[in-house]
Amino acid sequence: MGGQILGRLHPRNDEEKKAAIALGYDLTKVLTINDLVSGDDAFFAATGLTDGELLRGVRYDAYGARSHSLVMRSRSGTIRYIETHHRHDRLTAYSSDNAN
Repeated sequence: MGGQILGRLHPRNDEEKKAAIALGYDLTKVLTINDLVSGDDAFFAATGLTDGELLRGVRYDAYGARSHSLVMRSRSGTIRYIETHHRHDRLTAYSSDNAN
């Protein structure tokens, strides 16, 4: 699919900042995909919350909700689009069973 992902470390507090610096991390460095993902067996997953160019957002109906996800694996080059149906009655029952 192409594309890029970039990031930068952003410690939540002084303790995390000191720990990152002590480990040798450069907090000003912009990290590329090669910095963030090493190896040839990486996975990426995303689920749409609102409509976008790549995924549809969550849709609700009388029975529950429907979500659309994307899962990619680097080693095989596999790209999967998943449509999941979340039934309100099952989710409610499942949540009640696990509350104990």
